[in-house]
Amino acid sequence: MTPSRQQGFTLIELMVVLVIIGIASAAISLSIRPDPLQGLRKDAERLAQLLQVAQAEARVDGRPISWRADAKGFAFSRPSDDGRGLDQFKDDPQLRPRPWESPSIKVRIEPGTRLVLNAEWIDAPLQVQLSDGQHSLTVQRTATGVVRVVALP
Repeated sequence: MTPSRQQGFTLIELMVVLVIIGIASAAISLSIRPDPLQGLRKDAERLAQLLQVAQAEARVDGRPISWRADAKGFAFSRPSDDGRGLDQFKDDPQLRPRPWESPSIKVRIEPGTRLVLNAEWIDAPLQVQLSDGQHSLTVQRTATGVVRVVALP
């Protein structure tokens, strides 16, 4: 009987394979970077949806809804039921004041400086440009009320 020889890998061979796997996984994890537009895109998509909700609310209620924004966040408001003061939608689950996801957003409204959503079914088109200093996205509303997000070149 000849002694049987055991087959398998040596400890050195296993350690070399583990080192190669570790280097490869480190290289892959370093090459994956988060999307720099992710926060800005999320803000623009959320704003587009909320502008559609506010437009529908203005049409149903008959009172215009204004939108205002600064570097920290944005809010909707409309004349109160009694005509004295403004309803700020503080208890409304959809139109309540909200902060921006991205830090220090700059907002530009075209045309003009105010965004007012009326009860009219056809209104002037408008654009809200959101910028984080490096990237810009535009929320556009057509004359028929279609709201969409467009990336600027």
